[in-house]
Amino acid sequence: MTGYGKHADTLKGRNITVELRTLNSKQADINLRMPFIYREIEFELRDVLSAGLNRGKIDLSIQRELASGESQSSINQALAKQYSVQLKKTETELGLISSDEAHLRIIMSMPDVFTTEPDTLTEEEKLLLKSLVQSCVERCMAFRKQEGEKLADVLKQGVESILDKLKQVEPFEKGRIERIKNRINGNLTEGLSDHGSIDKDRFEQELIYYLEKIDITEEKVRLKAHCDFFLKTLAEEEVKGKKLSFISQEMGREINTLGSKAQHTDIQKLVVGMKDELEKIKEQVLNVL
Repeated sequence: MTGYGKHADTLKGRNITVELRTLNSKQADINLRMPFIYREIEFELRDVLSAGLNRGKIDLSIQRELASGESQSSINQALAKQYSVQLKKTETELGLISSDEAHLRIIMSMPDVFTTEPDTLTEEEKLLLKSLVQSCVERCMAFRKQEGEKLADVLKQGVESILDKLKQVEPFEKGRIERIKNRINGNLTEGLSDHGSIDKDRFEQELIYYLEKIDITEEKVRLKAHCDFFLKTLAEEEVKGKKLSFISQEMGREINTLGSKAQHTDIQKLVVGMKDELEKIKEQVLNVL
């Protein structure tokens, strides 16, 4: 499920900005982009993310801007003087003369003239960073909740549409059975018109057996039960996407069996509509945690 959170704060003039984005995924896939100084608490930050967001494709970006006038670079003056002495000696021996600006530019480009002072992560900055990440997680969860409420409405409408189509099947059932009986009787009578009479008792037995094979009562009952269970699960506080996915698969089995037994044009049309709604449900269930 998608989510977004951003938070920033200042510590001793340093601006620290944390930005969090999430997309749906079956597992917790965490990607961190942050300054090297924060690497020592990377696993702690991952724990905060996984505990709050459960799963999903999680991208965390951290930016750290130094305070005004603060610098981690310095000039190694002793080494620069050594380079200057050697450069002047070489120029004298070769009979060359360079301006002070060119001389300085050459020295500044020599190896190790600029050095980086080691930066230490303080406990105060650690706590601030964790707090910013936690704030982003909370904002992201609020974002997810809003999206989840909209998604729940879409899923509920889809299941209710299937239940409505299931009710529309009932008026066609009586006519469906009569039509099948008349068709079988007509075909049998036509086939035996020149070869004797029909054993009516045996015919009734075979007809009952056949009608039982194409009876859709069980499929209707089970499909309604699966739909009701889906809606009940959807209303639970701790909804599990996998559970809804399993229920939708069971709904699909009953709808397919209903279609294979229907032998009625209008019922087949309703079954096609149910399948269409179910596919939409399955796509949206992928976004449920």
